[in-house]
Amino acid sequence: MRGLHVLQTGPGVAVQDLGRPGYLAKGLTRGGAADLRAVHEGAALLRQTADHAVLEMVGTGGTFEANEDLRIALTGAVMTAQIDGATLAWNASHALPKGSTLTIGPTRSGTYGYLHVGGGFDTDNALNSRAAHLSCGLGALLQKGDVLPVGQDKGTDVGMTIATDARLTGGTVRIVPSMQTLDFDADVRNRFEDTTFRRDPRANRQGVRMDSDGEGFSNPKALSIVSEVIVPGDIQVTGDGTPFVLLAECQTTGGYPRIGTVLPCDLPRVAQAPAGAALRFQFVSLEDGAAIQARANTELRKLSGAVTPLVRDPADIQDLLSYQLVGGVVSAMHSPLDEG
Repeated sequence: MRGLHVLQTGPGVAVQDLGRPGYLAKGLTRGGAADLRAVHEGAALLRQTADHAVLEMVGTGGTFEANEDLRIALTGAVMTAQIDGATLAWNASHALPKGSTLTIGPTRSGTYGYLHVGGGFDTDNALNSRAAHLSCGLGALLQKGDVLPVGQDKGTDVGMTIATDARLTGGTVRIVPSMQTLDFDADVRNRFEDTTFRRDPRANRQGVRMDSDGEGFSNPKALSIVSEVIVPGDIQVTGDGTPFVLLAECQTTGGYPRIGTVLPCDLPRVAQAPAGAALRFQFVSLEDGAAIQARANTELRKLSGAVTPLVRDPADIQDLLSYQLVGGVVSAMHSPLDEG
């Protein structure tokens, strides 16, 4: 059996994929990876579809041994990584030879890192997904001694990379109005949009607490509302005025008012923001939000075209002659300081 032997693992490592859509009415949220863009990036690096299962790592990864020749890719939060002591580039694909040891260490930037394998992790499928959904009792965290089966790999490319974006350090998050947005006074909505929040350390796959200076954002008109369906991206405001952004493993219903909902394409920015990172929320209309999301979906489908070799072959560089290849070259025999 092709597989990856777990020699050591961090406290928050589990198999994830794109999740389980379609079960909300039965009490099960989508779940899946906290950063879906990272799943698509890994798929592009390995030239395979994005429905393959991956490993999601929080804080640190672990130590793994390949029992067959494998291809891997590393995306999401940047972490230290080595194969048999040799340092690996992040947001890139690599060969993992049979018997070699892959070590993935602490996070350098971001929160959720991802390990992909060619062929995907072929773990048990439950309700059309291999994703661990721990709050619902599906799947489990990785343990020392586990052997993760790997599916048949149809690709061969390694040594590829894809550019990173700015989602790992916070920034501006676009939101659309939600069911209770207009129940918040206009001055509260304006102050919410003008506030720079900090990603609170109190966070997990269910949601992230937003911390800020000054008074909270409570809504006396809707301190208690009838529980209704909620989805990842909803921003609930608790009775003391604290906003919480719901993530992939949020509950299915809730009774706190929602001041807005994060666009799916911007939700990875919230999930990946490290503790203390600055975040701002910007309202956009439903129409603009739909257009922004449509463009983001198109970009995900075209990610394979953004993949480039880690080391470029000069023979493949069409505009080679336009590069300044000798700038900065100095002579060992002649010094310009001797002139004049």
